[in-house]
Order: sequence, then C-alpha cells, then structure tokens
Amino acid sequence: MLSRTAENLYWLARYVERAEYLARTIDATLRATALPSAYVGKSNEWESAIYTAGVADGFFGKHEQADERSVVDYLAFATDNPSSIRNCIEIARLNSRSVRTALTVEMWDTINGAWIELQQVWVNAPRTRDNLSRFLRFVQETSLRFDGSAYRTMLRNDAYWFSRLGLHLERADNTARILDVKYHMLLPEDEHIGGPLDYYQWTSILRSVSALTAYHWVYRETLKPWLIADLLILNNSLPRSLASCYDNLVRNLDQIGVAYGRQGPAQRHARGVRNRLEHSKMDDIFQHGLHEFIEELIADNSRLGDIIAKQYLI
Repeated sequence: MLSRTAENLYWLARYVERAEYLARTIDATLRATALPSAYVGKSNEWESAIYTAGVADGFFGKHEQADERSVVDYLAFATDNPSSIRNCIEIARLNSRSVRTALTVEMWDTINGAWIELQQVWVNAPRTRDNLSRFLRFVQETSLRFDGSAYRTMLRNDAYWFSRLGLHLERADNTARILDVKYHMLLPEDEHIGGPLDYYQWTSILRSVSALTAYHWVYRETLKPWLIADLLILNNSLPRSLASCYDNLVRNLDQIGVAYGRQGPAQRHARGVRNRLEHSKMDDIFQHGLHEFIEELIADNSRLGDIIAKQYLI
C-alpha cells in the first residue's frame, strides 16, 4: 500500500472519531449546565469543554469568555477551528475521496452523505437548542454508521488496520484528555472528592465517553472517582478505555508488521505503553498522582502517533 493511501485512511478514521467525541462533549456539557447551580457549583462547564477538546489557545485567541453560544459555535461549526465538527467531517470526506477505491460502498456513502447533509441542512440551520440536539445526534449516528460499516464490510488487510490505528489512537487521546481536565482543571480547590459537584462532573465525563451504563453494569455501585478512573484507564472490556485502545493498537500494529514482514519502533512503543497499563493498579496511580500518570500517557500517545507517521505514513 502507498504511504499516502495509508495516511488518508488513518486520518479519515481519526477525524470521524474526533467529530463524535466533540458531539458527545457538547451534549454532556449541555446536560451539566441544565442542572441547578447548587449541583454544578461555580465551575464554568463551557470553559472545561474547550480545554477537554484541546483547543483552548485558538478559542481564547478569539473570545474573551467561554459561554454556550461561543463554545458551541467554535466546537461545532467554526471554519477557523481545524478541529470543529464541521471541519472534521469535511476533512474526513476529503480523505475518503482520495482513497475512494480502498473504501467499501457503505463507508463512502456514510461519509459522503454526512457531508452533503452538513452542507444542505446544518451549516445554515437556526442555532436553536432543538436543532443543536438533532445535529449532535446526526454526528454521533454518522460515526456509528461509519465504524459499523468498516467493521462489517472491510477486508482484514492493511487498509483496515491503518484505519483502526487512527480510530484507537484518537480515542485514547480523547479519553485521557477528559480525565486530565477533570482532575487538573475542573474541580475547584474548595471542593472535596465525593461532593455533589464531583458527582455531577463524573457523570458528565461518563456520558462524554458513553460509559455511564457500563459503569453500573461493571461495579453496581454509586459513582466513585477511583472506580470511574479504573473503568476508563484499566478496564479493557470498555471499548473507550485506555487499556482497550492499546490492546487494539498493539493488535493492529502487529498485523501490519506480519503483513510487511517487519516490526519497528511503533510496535515496540505501543507494547511498552500497553504493558505499563496492564501492570498498573489504581491505588498506585492515585498515590503517585492521577494527573501525572495521564499526562505521561497523553505524551506517549502523541509520541506513538509521530512514530507511526515516520514508520509508515511518510
């Protein structure tokens, strides 16, 4: 496979995953801001959404304050935000056009249809709460359709493996960032862990990664920070956990290595991160600092992306 084709497939999957994550982030923030102030405290949930999305520098370069209107516009529709949902779908469609023959009909129809609907319906639609809710559902359904069509219709070859690399690398980054924002930026210093503010912020996080129901299935307890962290970091039965993402990254990198008859630094780095996750325990993570642990994982995840690019995509 040409490196350019692999790169297009890799980034196509990343941008589709990113669009869904942003839609879930906006939806969770809308739910949190609808709660009485006694439950959400003094924290600015819209500001936390900007930090969670990793676009704070660009946003505050154009806006003085984070509020619902400015944040929703910037994360969902802004053309000057490279990571807005609108740009994610447009870039995904551009990448899919470049590798049209490497995609199945179902995958192309999903992306192309989503791009057409975005242009014809959503870009110029009135910015009402009802329209926003429908738009967020449209984005999430597009991602689910694309992921499902890839899983059900693609041959298990290098095209599939490179697209899965993009998906799981993006997913790991998103999960790690929302956990990092929770402990490093959201919780005010005068709030103790386990208070009402803490409870609703954790609920918001679980909704953002579609794991609220999964939490209750696994632990059958009320929300507890260390159990939620355990679910999102170490429990590989949850598809969006860091452990699950790295299981899949290692598996797909190994498949590529076998297909091309050569292992490399990407395989070694991914296995190193997975091994660290497998041998970690939540008691030790909390004792040494959850923020520091996640920061290191974010850096390792970014480093893996750079290694994959140098090894395969350049």
